[in-house]
Amino acid sequence: MDNQKLAYLSFIQRENEGYHHSYDEELLQYEYLREGDPRAIEESKRLFRSGINGKLSEDPLRDKKYLFVASVTLSTRFAIEGGLDSMEAYNLSDLYIQKMDLCRSIDEVFELQTEMITAFTDRLAEIRKEARSDDSSADISGVSRQVAEAMDYIYYNLHTKLTLEDIASVAGVSPNYLNSLFKKEKGITIQKYIRSRRIEAAKNMLQYSDYKETEISEILAFSGPSHFIKVFREEVGMTPKEYRAKNYRKHSRWSR
Repeated sequence: MDNQKLAYLSFIQRENEGYHHSYDEELLQYEYLREGDPRAIEESKRLFRSGINGKLSEDPLRDKKYLFVASVTLSTRFAIEGGLDSMEAYNLSDLYIQKMDLCRSIDEVFELQTEMITAFTDRLAEIRKEARSDDSSADISGVSRQVAEAMDYIYYNLHTKLTLEDIASVAGVSPNYLNSLFKKEKGITIQKYIRSRRIEAAKNMLQYSDYKETEISEILAFSGPSHFIKVFREEVGMTPKEYRAKNYRKHSRWSR
């Protein structure tokens, strides 16, 4: 009977093209959340209420509650990857699952899901703001508008091949002027700043995610795994593998 049911569900899924959102589409909302990007809220609301999330229960309310648990679990994981303290993240998760348990209608679950995504996203945005204020290598206080804009652009584009020309264009000045101004105000060149930001991001991914070194190298736009390892060792004093072995935090609750 179980095999027959599974076969039938597979048939229904094939017959209803678009029954599930694509993987990339599902992932985008959580990537926005991880960065503290408010686009996560509307994207999540759109997907969660679309009606094409699959069917987890014959009971409509229970179905949405199961989807909510899946959503809060992923939100928790991506929030931790984004730098939220694991205990705070798990407390938020527990709080919203407890709130969900009291929901008596689908609309209440919808509203709670939006509230949950907003809470995580806002907290990650605060962390990003605090990091730029507290980290001496990312402190934008006391710098010119051009340098501040350059730093923000670099921060949100570490996954791309950053060029001085592109950064200067965003800042509205010439490459030579920006390079000189940046070094004067920050004490390092733009290229060294980009390098340090990428390594900080890599450390976070090694500590809180399951991404392989080759994947991190690609995500953060290093020229290749060997280059990533070389730069990481120069900046941190150990290889990425050694850093992960020493600092990796595996969150067993993700697989509950």
